[in-house]
Amino acid sequence: MAESNEAYVADLHTKAAYAHTAAAYSHSTGDHASAQELAREALGDSLEATRLTEAIAKKAPQSVAA
Repeated sequence: MAESNEAYVADLHTKAAYAHTAAAYSHSTGDHASAQELAREALGDSLEATRLTEAIAKKAPQSVAA
């Protein structure tokens, strides 16, 4: 199950990155309304990915530095 959670989080990070890129492109073409919506979507995906990444990290065994 952890692998699927990690894959889901990776997908969220990727989706957020694409949404950021799409927002930047929309903004550069003058479509500011679409750019704002895409930026909001990207932020939501980024925050969710970060939250899930932190939750997974808390469950992971702690490594000891030598």
